[in-house]
Amino acid sequence: MRRLIKLQVFFFAAFISVSFLGVLPAVAQTPTETPTPTSITGTPTPTQADTQKSSELQKQIEELQKKVNELQSQGKTLSSQISVMDNQIKLTEYRISATEAEIGEITQDIGAAEKKINNLEGSLDDITHVLVNRIVATYQIGTIEPLQILLSSDGVTDFLSRANYLRIAQAHDKKLLYNTVQARNDYENQKEIFQEKKQKVLSLQTQLEGYTKQLDDDKRAKQTLLKDTQNNEKKYQELLAKAQSEYAAIQGIVSGNGTETAAGFVSAGNRIASVIAGASCNSSGAHLHFIVGRSGSTFDPFSYLKGIEIDNQSGGDPANPTGSWDWPLSGPIRMFQGYGSTWAVRNTWVGRIYSFHNGLDIYGSSSEVKAVQSGQLFRGSYTGSGGCRLPYVRVRHDDGIDTFYLHVNY
Repeated sequence: MRRLIKLQVFFFAAFISVSFLGVLPAVAQTPTETPTPTSITGTPTPTQADTQKSSELQKQIEELQKKVNELQSQGKTLSSQISVMDNQIKLTEYRISATEAEIGEITQDIGAAEKKINNLEGSLDDITHVLVNRIVATYQIGTIEPLQILLSSDGVTDFLSRANYLRIAQAHDKKLLYNTVQARNDYENQKEIFQEKKQKVLSLQTQLEGYTKQLDDDKRAKQTLLKDTQNNEKKYQELLAKAQSEYAAIQGIVSGNGTETAAGFVSAGNRIASVIAGASCNSSGAHLHFIVGRSGSTFDPFSYLKGIEIDNQSGGDPANPTGSWDWPLSGPIRMFQGYGSTWAVRNTWVGRIYSFHNGLDIYGSSSEVKAVQSGQLFRGSYTGSGGCRLPYVRVRHDDGIDTFYLHVNY
């Protein structure tokens, strides 16, 4: 309401001023140069030290990113993988520092912009008040006829002084009107800048949260690698070989290249297998690899499985079942890896083998494996590299969907 009143006063004053300029006596119509608009001043800018710091951080980020890319293209050795992780950690730390520095700079800009907005608001109040008073006074003077001015003057000198006053008043009011318009425009522009800066800070804070999480993931991935490999090159190569062999076997099974035998019809909830205890072919520990697929393609099992208690040990993969199927294992469920581009794919050595996890790695409160829906049961195996035989069962359901259960005995 306060701003609306100001704008009404402003437009009224502008109208009066324009009217006044048109009715002044001829002696007062000496042209006055209109001020040339200039760029908005006072827009906050980062200090030279801040700019230099940001530039140096960006240069370090670019150099580290290049180094990470070079290391990733090198041989698959434990030392090179650790080097990649170390440089990725440094890269994320630099990104955090760069983002924090940018937030700091913009926060300073916001403070300066806010201060200028307050100053402009006060100036706009003052100028508007002065303009109204000046226009009223000069308008009253400007309505006096030239003859009346001449007759009321003490002489020629007095007459010329009064006429010159009118000319000066006209020029002053014209300039005051222009300054009021400029102050209003500057005020609106500074408010727009202020809002843009605030939005930028919110965006950077979200980005900072992402980088902070990434740093935690980077450090955790390195700890996992060192723990699983015991910092041993041979152990690392064994893990890579197992991941490669399992990936090839899973692809072969889903594509229909496994050796299978029909085992009859099963109903939902019937026992169809049991999870192999301990390490097995291509597996370092007991777990069920559960897949939902059709004609060689796979789908997210969470779209079919119903809600259940899940202990998510995947590192942060989504675990949001929305379907109606019972689970192949009794709950509560421990999930070691989810579906799709998983945390393990993005952060551990398995990302060197495959970029997409086509099922769920899970374990339940018992080793018993049950059919999630009724259908025809097939028992099979796939023999991959090194003669490793991976056993599995498959259930073909009435709608043409297959469910696969890997790392099991039957």
